[in-house]
Amino acid sequence: MTGQLNRVDVTVLPLGWTTIDTGSFPSEVSGSWSPALSPDGRHAAYVSDRSGRPQVWVQPVGSDLKFLVDTGDAPVAEVQWSTGGGWLACLTAPGGAPRHEVWLVRPDGSELHQVAGFGSDTADNMRWLPGRSLLALTENLTTALTVDPVTGDRTVVASGELVSLLDVSSDGTQALLRFGPRGDRWVVLRDLSTGDDTFVTRGEQAVFAGDTICARSESDELPQLIRLVKGELELLAWSDRDEVETFAVTADGRTAAVLWNVHGGESRVDLIDLDAGTSQPLTPQPGRVISGLSWCFDGSTLAFTAEAPGQPHGVWVSSAEGVRPVSAFPAAPDAVVPTLETFTAHDGLTLTGWLFRPAGDGPHPVVLWFHGGPEAQERPGHGVLFQALVARGIAVFAPNVRGSSGFGRSFVNADNLALRYDAIEDVRSCVRFLQSSFDVTRVGIMGRSYGGYLTLAALTTFPDMFAVGIDVCGMSNFATFYEHTEPWIAAAAVSKYGDPLEDRELLADLSPITRIDRLRTPLMIVHGENDSNVPVIEAEQVVNALAARGVPHRYLLFPNEGHELLHRSSRADYLRETVDWLTTHLQPQTA
Repeated sequence: MTGQLNRVDVTVLPLGWTTIDTGSFPSEVSGSWSPALSPDGRHAAYVSDRSGRPQVWVQPVGSDLKFLVDTGDAPVAEVQWSTGGGWLACLTAPGGAPRHEVWLVRPDGSELHQVAGFGSDTADNMRWLPGRSLLALTENLTTALTVDPVTGDRTVVASGELVSLLDVSSDGTQALLRFGPRGDRWVVLRDLSTGDDTFVTRGEQAVFAGDTICARSESDELPQLIRLVKGELELLAWSDRDEVETFAVTADGRTAAVLWNVHGGESRVDLIDLDAGTSQPLTPQPGRVISGLSWCFDGSTLAFTAEAPGQPHGVWVSSAEGVRPVSAFPAAPDAVVPTLETFTAHDGLTLTGWLFRPAGDGPHPVVLWFHGGPEAQERPGHGVLFQALVARGIAVFAPNVRGSSGFGRSFVNADNLALRYDAIEDVRSCVRFLQSSFDVTRVGIMGRSYGGYLTLAALTTFPDMFAVGIDVCGMSNFATFYEHTEPWIAAAAVSKYGDPLEDRELLADLSPITRIDRLRTPLMIVHGENDSNVPVIEAEQVVNALAARGVPHRYLLFPNEGHELLHRSSRADYLRETVDWLTTHLQPQTA
């Protein structure tokens, strides 16, 4: 923990403080995710927290047998199976995200060794190159390289500020590279012999597909799937309403799985025959939100993750045998399904949000929940906290204010720099909508990461609007955020928040700490001690200011956690404490 805390009520919650399988509150189960298939599609590797923390498991498709692959004590964020079948690449988060290491291990658990993310470096964007025993990855958003899993040889493909390696051609002569900060990224095709770059598209995703290039293009208002064939551009998937969220192409370049973000946040998957140009939907689709598309090397099987309200992340496959679960929880029959609400902001912009309503006519208290990012999106997936609150008679409204993804390029950039004042005003628009459309009593507010910032900004801008608040790892001071966050995070954030030097006055005025003397709402602050994305100093400043002024508050500090609570015991503790704090301040007082 950095700095000193004075006169602070801080609760440090050690790992395992709660028995996760007992008590009045359920554990925050994430389930299984990050599916990766063996080359023939007969086995699946995936990440699951069934043991209490995210670890790698291998399971035959169609069998209930499952085997733990020991990769050490660090939580695992992602796994990928090599196209030759001999290796699993594991992205681990020692001490919690965002810093990552890459470890390689045989599927039987042997020959575990680290290949990237040494020391203070971080590694991301792993990709096994099809047909080759080479792993592509990027370190610190400055060094794009390939790694030989046997020899350990590391070959630098490209270097520079905010660069990321997407793919290398089968003959090794060309590479697809991504450049740029958040919200303003582009893809180039680099000739590795000359160093010459050819612009491909605006966006973040591109791969070699046979002798063509497939890319998710963000050059228009809504992302599309394009293909470049001998320099000629073809549109493969597009819509005037929905976004192409991501895609996966088989190694032979003949079939593409396209994941659509349907307007509002639900998912749809289409399978496109790239030779015939025909498309068919994936049916049945076992969840309202899909992620993690991944083909096996021979193209026979597609793996993905599915979730829904009351249905944690589960791993599924689609093949000639149909859509089948590999590791999936059944949906809870009594889970509350949210409704998509549409309303208008102060300046006429259309906003949406997912409303979880308790049973009965009300009136009910309501909690506003704001997601992180801000380029993320609130979607109708699994959320134990929302279900726990609704079960206790507290409604939850999870809006997508300006800056959220899923609604086009203009919307996601509508909060950049000084436009962030409008995003803060969107919070008041959410409250006004709820008060005018539903029978609500007290209103609370909470959010995580950027949502935590927005919570603090709203509490200091509208000090009389909320009965309670919770800030989960939110930024309170842009100056200290830029000073203490990881260098690659700071460099990529300038396009969204502003330059820490050139925009110093703007950032100071947008920082909640500047107006912290206006905050008088009871506030719980939650943070991971090892968070290097939004460092713990962001929480300490708020806690010290509230303690000095006698504002009711609670501070929960999680050791051995970073920007996310990766251990199930931590999430169970967080769930219990959060529900208790909100019910105490939102439920009507009875004699």
